[in-house]
Amino acid sequence: MKMLILLLLISGSIFAQQSPSAKYNFKDFTSIVNVEDQEKQYNEMLKANPIDPAKPSMYEEYRAQLAMGWLTKGNFERYWYYKNTRPKFNVLQFLYLTYALDNLFDANTNPGEVEKVSAGILEDLGTGALKDGIGRTQTVLEINAATNAQLGNTDTALQLLAKSSEVKEGMREMRYFKDAKSNYLNRYGVVMFAAGKYQAAFDTLSKAFREAESNPVMVNTFRLVYKKVKGTENGFEAYLKSLKDEAYHHCYKEVEKLYIASPKTTLDGAVPSAGGDGKMFTLFHATKPVKEVSLPDLEGNIVHLKDYKNKVLALDFWSTGCTPCVAAFSGFERVVADYKKDVFQMFVVSLFEDRATVKSFVKKKGITLDVLQDEENKFFDVQGTPTKIIFDPLGNIRFFSSGYAGSTDREYYKLKSMVEITKSRYKG
Repeated sequence: MKMLILLLLISGSIFAQQSPSAKYNFKDFTSIVNVEDQEKQYNEMLKANPIDPAKPSMYEEYRAQLAMGWLTKGNFERYWYYKNTRPKFNVLQFLYLTYALDNLFDANTNPGEVEKVSAGILEDLGTGALKDGIGRTQTVLEINAATNAQLGNTDTALQLLAKSSEVKEGMREMRYFKDAKSNYLNRYGVVMFAAGKYQAAFDTLSKAFREAESNPVMVNTFRLVYKKVKGTENGFEAYLKSLKDEAYHHCYKEVEKLYIASPKTTLDGAVPSAGGDGKMFTLFHATKPVKEVSLPDLEGNIVHLKDYKNKVLALDFWSTGCTPCVAAFSGFERVVADYKKDVFQMFVVSLFEDRATVKSFVKKKGITLDVLQDEENKFFDVQGTPTKIIFDPLGNIRFFSSGYAGSTDREYYKLKSMVEITKSRYKG
């Protein structure tokens, strides 16, 4: 519980720090989209107000931010340039360091450097120079294990992978960080493949796809494992499709139970959990029917939701500091791509934050979804994020959902099932 409370508080406190120079503000610095532009401003700060030798920690939050930014971009030379100044990384910066490692590993970007960076982070965690208050040590251990496997250090990889499962404060099983468990299973497959344990990798990855504990990155690992076990790549696509079809069918059946057969245009009070566990939650209170709601996009243009009649409409409520909210977006983007807006429209509605903050975040993350804003949370009075509401073409509420499904594939299957069920039962 302490860890979850900390996670909720991260975004509200870390970036409120002030620069040692009155002209500059750290929050504004972090809002700069490109790390090149951040570095330019940092150099201007140094020129105007050089670091006092008696105060070596001066600007260290900026140096930590630049190290994190360059690693995110895959520039290892600039990362080490700032990392070697030994800045202290705050909780959010540490989180983004692990995100960068996730992405670099998945893209197979220079395994040798990724191993070196992850090993350095593990060393800092071991000495106490870096603190993990958010359960991401497991992830760093997994990445270091998998990169060691890629580099031929099989025994080291197996030891690190085992150690990752011994971490007491890990968050692998919690549906909070994007693809936490599916990433682990992929890296498990990489290590088992390197160790020659092909059947163990095959069985694990087959189960992962069958149970939707999977993501697109896992496909390449599975393909290699399948070829080793079967002696050929022939039949892989058909086998993978059968596993995915089974996962989607199971998800469809679970989602079908949550369809609201007697809907209202507004909804208030306790509603059942989208997890189907019988629990009740107060998720939102719609003050107006959706057709009467108009919200601005990130350019300030007013979007009238009534213009999307005759379509299935999804509203997903989020904030930039909500990690599981953003974790779900990759699954949403796949659903949007499937329909190309012919019968389906989705908006992710940002709550509680100003336009500049949201716009910067969207650009940094490369989010392609249509973003609207309800800064005052006045139309639906959402009680927690992420919250998703699905409306049929008449504006009736047919599904509501809270929380992150835990993997990109499961989030994709879940939303696609909601759209398909709403389409099939709509009688216009």
